[in-house]
Amino acid sequence: MEHVVTQHADPATQHEPVTPPSRGLLAAVGGLVGGVVTVGVAEFLAGVFLRLGWSDGTPSPVLAVGGAFIDRTPPWLKTFAVDNFGTHDKQVLLAGMAVVLTVLSLLIGRLCRRHFTEALVGFVVLIAIAAAAVTSRPHAAAVDLGPLLIGAVLGLLTLFWWRDRILLAAGPADPSATTRRAALAGVGAIVGAAVLGFAGRAWGNGARAVQSARAAFVLPHVAHPVTVPRGASVGVAGVTPYIVPSGDFYRIDTAIVVPQVDPASWKLRVTGMVDHEVEIDWETLRSRSTQQAMITLMCVSNEVGGNLIGNTIWTGWPVRELLAQAGVQAGADMVLSRSVDGFTAGTPLPALTDGRNALIAIAMDGEALPAEHGFPARLVVPGLYGYVSATKWVTELKVTTFARDAGYWTPRGWSARGPVKTSSRIDVPRSGAKVAAGTVAVAGVAWHQHVGIAKVQVRVDDGPWRDARLGAAANIDVWRQWVYEWQATPGHHTLTVRAVDDSGAVQIAAQAPPAPNGSTGYHSVSVTVH
Repeated sequence: MEHVVTQHADPATQHEPVTPPSRGLLAAVGGLVGGVVTVGVAEFLAGVFLRLGWSDGTPSPVLAVGGAFIDRTPPWLKTFAVDNFGTHDKQVLLAGMAVVLTVLSLLIGRLCRRHFTEALVGFVVLIAIAAAAVTSRPHAAAVDLGPLLIGAVLGLLTLFWWRDRILLAAGPADPSATTRRAALAGVGAIVGAAVLGFAGRAWGNGARAVQSARAAFVLPHVAHPVTVPRGASVGVAGVTPYIVPSGDFYRIDTAIVVPQVDPASWKLRVTGMVDHEVEIDWETLRSRSTQQAMITLMCVSNEVGGNLIGNTIWTGWPVRELLAQAGVQAGADMVLSRSVDGFTAGTPLPALTDGRNALIAIAMDGEALPAEHGFPARLVVPGLYGYVSATKWVTELKVTTFARDAGYWTPRGWSARGPVKTSSRIDVPRSGAKVAAGTVAVAGVAWHQHVGIAKVQVRVDDGPWRDARLGAAANIDVWRQWVYEWQATPGHHTLTVRAVDDSGAVQIAAQAPPAPNGSTGYHSVSVTVH
């Protein structure tokens, strides 16, 4: 009988089969490396172009694509972004762009493994989209495409190198060496390109010049300084400060990153339907007879009870004096103001010339405008929502007509003239709060800029409207604090507020969203009394 002898390997000497690293993973990483190199180099060169004065447009492909996206944002999406992300909407957009670019780069890299031609086509399509965005930005010129195209060439060379030296070299002979080489090359390229891009952005954005100019700013002499009147605050903890600090003031605009405008090169032009065009620089503006005005500004995207509103003291030169210097021609009814980033606002001409405190502002709360709020100069116009009046980083005032021109948001579904509406808000107690029975201070703010607030009333559940006590009024362009002493009884209650303006008109009760001309409705909060 033949015996079969089975030999068992010693567990101590047994090894798993050696397999090469995943070619698909290596290919995807190569695509990511190529994408980061493209963007990093382009961003660095964009900073160089701006720093050397070679470009007046937006040579940064990231900012150009983001700006083009914002330009095409429908009203419902703008409202959604503001409602959900508030003043962080731009950071969310940039983060979303980074995620999309990462995914597309990984997909292009995967295609490089078996379909290199298709990968190149996808890469070129992305570059074409970015190029279209760059050329669509304000003041765009052919030179603005330079950073993107140079970055694209280096990105393509990176993809070729990765395919030849990493992807096609990967094999079973020494998989660990291939993996180490890929990891080192990929990490090095990504980190280097990212650092290069951030360095270019920091060097080119002019932040240091702006910081130095703001630090050297001295508030001009004002003949009649504005102060907060005694009794303006009702003295209730939790109510929004009567003067909102500049660091807490809401910021809503279309700029992806805050423009850093050096006042040494800033100019403001008056064009259009005028007897003669006028151009002023920073020193000319500062030399004018400035005045102060306490004005409450509000974003049209503010929901009922929202916080996209703020009050402060602005310092600047009356717009009407600059327009008078230019000589406004008959038939004009609108001024189209333009920002350095291309944003425009169509302001009714009477709001700039009827004697109200419409300013070319250079300071807020006694200090130079923060860059986030328009340094070196912006418009401040009482009685209008910001989207038709409060242009930051302003560079041009075009005297024109509503029939001929439209501001940035009007073609996107918002109304053309944007007068603010009578509104009120409960700040304390907060909705969902638990309070003790007895006297409870119900307090908040109410506003109707350039009309004024005459009365604020509070209703508990379905009871009658009761008059609240108003804080002192600084002027008709400013909000008023109010407080109602509520004798609270145990249980769940709903508190509702409404305001009556100086014309006698009661705040609109019907609920309406911000689009197309500002939200309406009464603000209510629910509380539990124990």
